[in-house]
Amino acid sequence: MRSLLKKTLDGRKIILASKSPRRQELLKMLELDFEIRTKETDESYSENLKGAEVARYLAEKKALAFQGELNADDLLITSDTTVCVDDQILNKPENKEEAMKMLKQLSGRKHEVITACALFSKEGLKVFHDSTEVHFRELSLEEIEHYVDGYAPFDKAGAYGIQDFIGAIGVDRIHGSYYTVMGLPLHLLYKELKNLLEKK
Repeated sequence: MRSLLKKTLDGRKIILASKSPRRQELLKMLELDFEIRTKETDESYSENLKGAEVARYLAEKKALAFQGELNADDLLITSDTTVCVDDQILNKPENKEEAMKMLKQLSGRKHEVITACALFSKEGLKVFHDSTEVHFRELSLEEIEHYVDGYAPFDKAGAYGIQDFIGAIGVDRIHGSYYTVMGLPLHLLYKELKNLLEKK
């Protein structure tokens, strides 16, 4: 089956700069051929940045790390996901205690998940983002500990993956894109790829 984007993408090499197996799975849903190319990037940011500003800044920072290394036909995709509750940003937990603390903070409440993407190519740099509101029911200490011990969510902002056990039993509703919470706002990425590549 020929991808709807394939005609537009002929001659272009799509590069996903992410180690995340979730993002790799999601990008495949757009029926694209792509390669993985990763680079260690400092993910620090100014405390003056809030919410979407953080996600956009980090997605752009990850893209610009490849400046001078891309060929004329390369199109690089980077992404960053931020979890926000009470104007506080929950990053990736460093250990079990921090992961437990984050999930206790999210339990029985709503929070915002923001995923930003950057497209970097000869056409320039384009950054965009999407936001989804996620509602958790009350989680028991046993459920939280079971999840952290069994799934080790230390590579996930907010210490959880919505596609994991804790999302299945804990998320009672969302407002927005499920894929944004997973790590790629596919509806916007598809739109932006079409817009960018149809202009070439």
